[in-house]
Amino acid sequence: MSLPTLTGTGRLIADPELRYAPSGTAVCNVRIAFNSRKKNEAGEWIDGDTCYMNGTLFRDEAERVAESLPKGTEVFVTGRLKTRKYVDQQGQERSATDMVIDSIGPTLKYANVKVAKLQRSKPAGEPSTEDAWATAVGKVDEDEAPF
Repeated sequence: MSLPTLTGTGRLIADPELRYAPSGTAVCNVRIAFNSRKKNEAGEWIDGDTCYMNGTLFRDEAERVAESLPKGTEVFVTGRLKTRKYVDQQGQERSATDMVIDSIGPTLKYANVKVAKLQRSKPAGEPSTEDAWATAVGKVDEDEAPF
C-alpha cells in the first residue's frame, strides 16, 4: 500500500533549511502554507483556512531547493504524506503529518524564472555516482529520513 499523495500550490513561509545526514546525504526541510482565497460579494479577496505542512527533500534536489527558493516563493509541490511519532518536551507522545516531497518548483504566476538544465556527466546508459540522472530520486534509507 502506498502513502497518500498531495499536489498543490502553496507558499514557503520560511527559508529552506539545509543540513547533512551522518551519511553525507543532503536533507532540506521546508515549511509550506496552503490556503484558499475567494472573492466576497463586494469583490474583495478573503483568505480562507490555511494548512501548514512541513516538507522534506533529499540529495541534489535538497541542495538546489535551498539555493533557489527563498521564503515567500509560491511553489507547486507534489509529495507523499507520512506520519511521524515523537515525544514532546512534556514527555507526551505526539504525531505529525509531513510531506516527503517528490517534486517542487516555483510557479510563474508572480515570478520570472530562468531554468538552468543540469548537464549529464556521461552519455546515457553509463551510470555514474556523480550523474544526478543515474540515481533514483526520492528513495532514502529509513535511517537517513528525518522522521
